[in-house]
Amino acid sequence: MAIAAPPSTLSFSPTRTHALLSFTRFPSLSSSSTKPHLRRLTLSARLNSISPDNGDLQGELFHGFSPQLRGRGSPVFVTMPLDSVDPVGGQARRRKTMSQSFKALVAAGVEGVVMEVWWGIVERDQPRLYNWQGYLAIVELAKRCGLKVRAVLAFHQCGTGPSDPNCIPLPLWVLDEIAKDPDLAYSDRFGRRNTEYISLGCDSLPVLRGRSPLQAYADFMRNFRDTFQHLIGVIIIGIQIGMGPAGELRYPSCPTQKLTSAWRTRELGEFQCYDKYMLASLNARAREIGMPEWGNGDPIGASNLMQNPEETKFFKSDDGSWNTSYGTFFLEWYSGMLLLHGERLCREAEAIFWGTKANTSAKVAGLHWHYLTQSHPSELTAGYFNTSTRDGYLPIVRMLARYGFSLCCPCFDLQDLDERPMNPVSSPEGFLRQLLSAARVCDIPVEGEPSAASLDDKSYQQVVKMSTYYSYGLEKPSFSFNFVRMDKNMFELHNWVRFTRFVRRMSDVNIFRAKLDVDARADSRRFSTSSDVAKFGMASAYC
Repeated sequence: MAIAAPPSTLSFSPTRTHALLSFTRFPSLSSSSTKPHLRRLTLSARLNSISPDNGDLQGELFHGFSPQLRGRGSPVFVTMPLDSVDPVGGQARRRKTMSQSFKALVAAGVEGVVMEVWWGIVERDQPRLYNWQGYLAIVELAKRCGLKVRAVLAFHQCGTGPSDPNCIPLPLWVLDEIAKDPDLAYSDRFGRRNTEYISLGCDSLPVLRGRSPLQAYADFMRNFRDTFQHLIGVIIIGIQIGMGPAGELRYPSCPTQKLTSAWRTRELGEFQCYDKYMLASLNARAREIGMPEWGNGDPIGASNLMQNPEETKFFKSDDGSWNTSYGTFFLEWYSGMLLLHGERLCREAEAIFWGTKANTSAKVAGLHWHYLTQSHPSELTAGYFNTSTRDGYLPIVRMLARYGFSLCCPCFDLQDLDERPMNPVSSPEGFLRQLLSAARVCDIPVEGEPSAASLDDKSYQQVVKMSTYYSYGLEKPSFSFNFVRMDKNMFELHNWVRFTRFVRRMSDVNIFRAKLDVDARADSRRFSTSSDVAKFGMASAYC
């Protein structure tokens, strides 16, 4: 499925190891298969009014896509609110308002919802004691409303801690084990522990009451498959495997909450290799190559969290030790451990979900704020050995391709021009192009995500632009978009109008093309009165 309006010029010319494929222009592509049916919906009798200038578009906007239109182009999914399931009791919250919100999404042409399934809720109190009730209720509701579901198996902590109203910690029994053995948590050179995700250094060790973390993750995935077997491949069409902090395949080089703040423009991050399990692996690797002195921790002069990379011995562009034999040794080991962790999880997931007809995926972080430097420090500390002379993402994408995984990546809404005033060495577009080029080389599907929860018209246009960069000319449907996330602001009139117009643009349906380029003021006239707007918001806003 190609985007409706391909750009006049598309040139894919990656600067690193992408010589496997030369990207110039691609032939146009006709649209693909359609969905067999759609339950049509009526949200409110007062929303049936059709203005003379909108014709049938009004009916499609509020009563749902016809079977011929929905399901074409690049499907859009919407991520559920963080508090959709009670973290203590495990029950679905606000089902009536959730139902109304789902109906509004169907009417807008949304393909489905993204449901985060938290390890800390399902297996909260005791190992191997699973409570799926809240998630079963959500999937059944989505089924009744005509939505598909993407499940994100979240093995990480949500939020910053007990003071965060949206905090969902790791399972309580896991936290008990971390209290007994603090080295189950990542640690930096200063001894600061991060409990967002269990250290990958102990992946295969029986540190969780006789099970290894990998066994615990696999048991969770297996029980999920068995519980939802009648829905997987039918309603649950995608399963994303959490692989690190925020569900991303990376180290917690910087606390997740900081990555969304303005401070990120200066964050170099810290190497997470000081728990005893990571240190043992590093030491063993150094001894293997006859350099035991290289196995005592992260590089000297690798900065602290807030330094200028050019003022550090390790990250500076000219004669920085990142570009020495020692730097190469350390970074290959550090990134290799991350890649091995991802491969282990991919192997487990492939075996567990084989034959279910559900797509599996994994997520990579969008750490773009040092992308135009030589050393890319914030990427290195997160585990991506990506520099001006080395492609650190192609090995990850190749690994995902071997196991039939899709790639999920953020930053689709960001533009270099907006980032440069704050940080002249940032390049979200450069980062994303490199990652999408690797996905094209390896021929794997891509799930895009934004970096912000509220998008304006400019951001939506950027999403379409970057999705076109990836999907233009491909021979099979391969791109979808996850909007993050559903909340009451999403259903406010000006935001809802932008969102529905964006969904239709992504749907790649020619009949809508001319009508969807009108501005928001014209779209707002589709509602007959402000009272209609208020009623629509009350009917559909999940808050």
